[in-house]
Parts: sequence; structure tokens; C-alpha cells
Amino acid sequence: MSRKILTRGGGLMMVEVTFKEGAVGALHQHFHEQISYIIKGSFQFELDGNVQKVTVGDSIYVPSNAAHGVRSLEEGSVILDVFSPQREDFLE
Repeated sequence: MSRKILTRGGGLMMVEVTFKEGAVGALHQHFHEQISYIIKGSFQFELDGNVQKVTVGDSIYVPSNAAHGVRSLEEGSVILDVFSPQREDFLE
């Protein structure tokens, strides 16, 4: 998995995340709100215990503190994540 910060400013941050097939974004939660948009490939996306398959063009809203995670179903799958406020931990 690789992460690239595309832009950030004010209270927003946009991040592109690329996954190898089978790669896992472990179940986690954070106080940031998040919108995830699938640019390429497909994923198994878990949000608060509900699991669904998402593919190109799908988007998901992740509320603050909601447990969520993904598993890539294809090589080179890409998610565009937008966070509010910015993920300061990504800057370290």
C-alpha cells in the first residue's frame, strides 16, 4: 500500500492510496470525517460491521469515530480519500 497526499488546506486533505491485490487497510477509527471514492479496481469495504464490495465510481462516507477498513480485490486498486479536518498524522 502506498499513500500520496495530493493537496491540503484549511480543514481538508485529499489523499490517493494505491493497493496491491489482497492488501488490507486494517480496521481502525479516527475523529476525522472521511469520504472515499474508488478510482480504480475494487475493494471489500467494512464500515461499522457492515461489509460491501465497492468498485470504480463508488463512494462511501465514513463518519467521525466509525470503525472502517478495506481489502483490495485487484492489483493496483486506488482509493481517493478526503478527510476533514486534515490528517496531521499523515504529515509525520
